[in-house]
Amino acid sequence: MAKIAVTRWIPDDAVKLLAEAGDVEVSPADRPLTPAELHEFVGGASAVVGMLHDRLDGALADAAGPQLKVVANVAVGYDNVDVAALASRGVVVTNTPGVLTDATADLTFGLLLAVTRRLGEGERLLRSRTPWSFHLGFLLGSGLQGKTLGIVGFGQIGRAVAHRAAAFGMSVVYSGRSKQDTEAEYVSFEELLARSDVVSLHCPLTPETRHLIDAAALRAMKPGAYLVNTTRGPVVDEAALADALEAGEIAGAALDVFEKEPEVEPRLLGRDDVVLSPHLGSATVETRTAMAVLAARNVAAVLAGRPPLTEVKP
Repeated sequence: MAKIAVTRWIPDDAVKLLAEAGDVEVSPADRPLTPAELHEFVGGASAVVGMLHDRLDGALADAAGPQLKVVANVAVGYDNVDVAALASRGVVVTNTPGVLTDATADLTFGLLLAVTRRLGEGERLLRSRTPWSFHLGFLLGSGLQGKTLGIVGFGQIGRAVAHRAAAFGMSVVYSGRSKQDTEAEYVSFEELLARSDVVSLHCPLTPETRHLIDAAALRAMKPGAYLVNTTRGPVVDEAALADALEAGEIAGAALDVFEKEPEVEPRLLGRDDVVLSPHLGSATVETRTAMAVLAARNVAAVLAGRPPLTEVKP
């Protein structure tokens, strides 16, 4: 049977599906494999199920061998995949769109509330047993009703965040590749920065969006605005963000992803106006299982000679 190489643990439901399509080998290392380890592990594989921390490219395909038919990336983003290089070798690439939309939108709003209402700061105060008492000026945050949410990238997740924002009484503006049929207002990126009380990032990581939020973009935001990033870390220049916070150019930031993940810009770690979470956007049992199952179904389809469910075209 065909070898199916899975580069890190995935839920049992997905493993069972894969086992019906081939011989499944799951990496025993509970960490990202080094490039050399990854290439050795995939040798002889007809299918590779990879994670966002794996570099899935032509070198991997060459290491696997000419029998490689499909690479399934267990993520909606595929900035870690050289789709063109794999396609040139006849390898199908798939991702996992749709199934993580709500979980990521929920986490986005959780971070938004945490930073605007100073929830992390309050919890740290209590856990440190610092004496406190209620008074009208204690840990004042910023309300959301009547405020403007600017969404950069209006795909499935961006639209889901906009839907949640409406329930909180926020108005929504968005920027992206094109205007869409929606009640939200389409504006330029520059106008979005100038008008938004909260800027939430949902664009894919591309050469054009790397460091999209740089020193100039941060200066263009309102002094009382907040930045939320649940897309990909390198969209934000973390050093520039730390500079902007130190200078009081924006009010705060909430980050679920990081420029050099898992590392975090050290100056952000000690700041009370920053909320941090370790890439939890899709981290529910239901969502992570659905992601892995979709990847497994893509692999099974390709190995059986059927079209994949969610192919990424070069």
